[in-house]
Amino acid sequence: MAEKRAKKKSGAPRKRRKLAGKSTGLTPQELASPAPAAIENLQRVVDEDGGKVISSYREPFGGHWLILASLLIEQVEPTPYQRNLSDTHVRKLETVIAKLGRFLDPIIVVRSEPNHNGVRYWTPNGNHRLSALRTLGAKSVTAIVVPDPSTAYKILALNTEKSHNLRERAMEVIKMYQELATLDDGNEESYALEFEEAALITLGLCYLEQGRFSGGAYHPILRRADGFIKKPLPAALEIRRERSKMLMDLDKTVCEKVDALKAKGLTSPYLKSFVVARINPIRFRPKDAAPLSYNEVLERMTKAIDKFNTEKIRMEDLAKSGGAPEE
Repeated sequence: MAEKRAKKKSGAPRKRRKLAGKSTGLTPQELASPAPAAIENLQRVVDEDGGKVISSYREPFGGHWLILASLLIEQVEPTPYQRNLSDTHVRKLETVIAKLGRFLDPIIVVRSEPNHNGVRYWTPNGNHRLSALRTLGAKSVTAIVVPDPSTAYKILALNTEKSHNLRERAMEVIKMYQELATLDDGNEESYALEFEEAALITLGLCYLEQGRFSGGAYHPILRRADGFIKKPLPAALEIRRERSKMLMDLDKTVCEKVDALKAKGLTSPYLKSFVVARINPIRFRPKDAAPLSYNEVLERMTKAIDKFNTEKIRMEDLAKSGGAPEE
């Protein structure tokens, strides 16, 4: 009898992607081929904006054209739907750049219509570096200008400066969503890369209403229950608002149960996660069972929290629970 395959230990590192079986992309000689007319025109425009084009080239993987340029620092701003700056991260960058006396990591920008301040360049990846340079008094910033303006909306995929927490990710997604809803009639699936996951849209609306919303307690459930809506963004946004309201209404009752447990003397950073786990209808749902819709999950959780008896909860129950602390 064949031995059973050993189960993968919890927390074990994921295997890296295997090497491609064949080479792809461009050779070094192909990166510097003559630029097409559209790129030459963009180079001329960058110079007219007060910047200076250093070179143009094709990136080695997909062969897309890029422009390396120096831009006036007052001509660059972060995309309007980014997270807030991390003071700690900015101060660290300021110290390192000043100590080295070098700025070595270009930011990514796209050129767009000027805003009310006349700024023409948005950076979806470089807000912290840009802020550090401004504080240090730099006159210009080295940037990779991407000809495709839609790159500005791929902020979660591009932004590798500092890891996002859940609230930052959700806030960026919903602000981006609201902007895109005014531009075209695309649906959520057409922006799957930009939004990353459907749950972030719903949580983003909750965070807009309640800045201290405990999204981390509900995120694991929403990741399984909340899917992209196959309707134009303006119509889908109304459905999203209904979903966020259902979640916030549920959270009010959950908070009441948590307060009741605290009044009994139960204290733990996992308290809300413990309560939510107790009313989670998909936690022990069989894998072969038909998936529940978002509304079905929230309705079952609402019924379960109404029946939740805090008097039956003991400290031993809480001690056995796991999960992430509340945000």
